[in-house]
Amino acid sequence: MGEIKSLDDLLLLEMSRRNTVLVADLIFQKPALAEELFLVFLRNEEPVSRRAAWVLDIVTEKHPELIGSHPDEIIGMLPVFTHDGLKRHALHMLVRSPLPNGDKLGELMTLCFDWLVSPKEAVAAKVYCMELLYRMTQVEPDLKKELADSIEWRLNEETPGFKNRGRKLLKKLYREIQDLR
Repeated sequence: MGEIKSLDDLLLLEMSRRNTVLVADLIFQKPALAEELFLVFLRNEEPVSRRAAWVLDIVTEKHPELIGSHPDEIIGMLPVFTHDGLKRHALHMLVRSPLPNGDKLGELMTLCFDWLVSPKEAVAAKVYCMELLYRMTQVEPDLKKELADSIEWRLNEETPGFKNRGRKLLKKLYREIQDLR
């Protein structure tokens, strides 16, 4: 085994839950390293960026404040990410972040609707898109019907995980749409 000189080396040491938790523990001990980890993630280089995303997902689950000013950068990178793992972890981090404002909100909304109805996107990304879009409907109630229609449209074509989450959100949306009348 070679000498570990950088965060990249540590991330590439081993693709395992154990190594991911080890790097996350290092970030918990030295939060200043979170910034370096975000830079590795945003480089969009396989496999190191995907591994950084997994660590960031774990870290921001316990300490969402460590995402800091990065949601806008993450949103900007979403269309560029080609690996499902990068998309999944990025969306999961965004689910736990405050919604962006202005153009970034519109950008995220468009992307989430596109991915939600796409037969090509991974189910985890679609589920996180549903979550984000539902949160957006709390700010923009006019989106409730469009989100309900999009979920209904895909419901019979999707996996049990999508169907489960979709039906739960539809139940909420139907109630909220009824309350708007």
